[in-house]
Amino acid sequence: MSFLDKLDSIARIPLSEYPTPLEPLPCLSAELGRPVYVKRDDVLGPGLGGNKTRKLEYLLAEVRHKGQRKVVTFGGLQSNHARLTAAAANRLGMQSHLLYFEKRPSELTGNLVINQLLGAKMHFIPIGGGGGMTLEASIRLAHMVALALVGRHYFIPVGGHNWLGCLGYVRAAQEVNDQVHALGLEKVQLVLAAGSGGTLAGLMAGLTLCESDIQLLGIDVGKLWKAFPVSIAALAADICTRLGEPHNFTPEQVPLIENLYVGDRYGVPSVEGQSALKRLARAEGLLLDPVYTAKAFAGMLAEIAKGHLGTNGPIVFLHTGGLPAIFAYPGEMA
Repeated sequence: MSFLDKLDSIARIPLSEYPTPLEPLPCLSAELGRPVYVKRDDVLGPGLGGNKTRKLEYLLAEVRHKGQRKVVTFGGLQSNHARLTAAAANRLGMQSHLLYFEKRPSELTGNLVINQLLGAKMHFIPIGGGGGMTLEASIRLAHMVALALVGRHYFIPVGGHNWLGCLGYVRAAQEVNDQVHALGLEKVQLVLAAGSGGTLAGLMAGLTLCESDIQLLGIDVGKLWKAFPVSIAALAADICTRLGEPHNFTPEQVPLIENLYVGDRYGVPSVEGQSALKRLARAEGLLLDPVYTAKAFAGMLAEIAKGHLGTNGPIVFLHTGGLPAIFAYPGEMA
């Protein structure tokens, strides 16, 4: 059985239409002197969409299989994953609980407004967001808090960071590989934001399994986790094993730029990110979000300027969504 057959045998609830578009950015390409494309995973799914839709298709299928009615997850105040979990849970008749390890803001903005409209139960627990901890330790801590607060439930890690959720990006790896080859593109580099690292791990596993020549680059937008590449490598290896084709990844093989393009900290727009957001909006009419994709896009532009992404090969930027966060930072947007 091939890994694709194994992938197709695992329960999944489609929440969107596929494939997502792979669109050229002609004006930006002219400015940069090389072809640049955007993979539009921002258009996926319910509740204003985003990349976590691909992960929730597998995770919520397991929720349904287990007969659970309550779903719990956690994230930062402008977490797109939390918002998408609430929207997808509503579609499937489930109740969502969203944990935020921060003080409740005096005013709800951006994704938090949408969560409220969706009827999600938001829990604000100001004990800190796990900074300096490993991702795995933060997930364990959040799960214990969820059990105490909510009782019996199905727990989804931050960003859908487990082997089952990340199968969505194994499928996406095959999808983007097919698209770039259909266009006759060679020596493609695929750039994306890395927050919890699950999308990067899924793509690492998927591109390896389909023997793609696409080169990955994840750009850290959080500066959140201790030993972050260790977590991503372990998750990518777990995904391959679950699909019947074991593969070992070392932390050194994880294509991740850490810390450099985060700005002050996670969840706070950076000057460079704001500049990149405006540049793309004015060149192509395409909007990024200020705390995830804008920082990654700024990092991509900086790496191009440094000559670290070659000189003329095609670049694909994975747009993972997050538009509601624009409305959480009116001062920065002005």
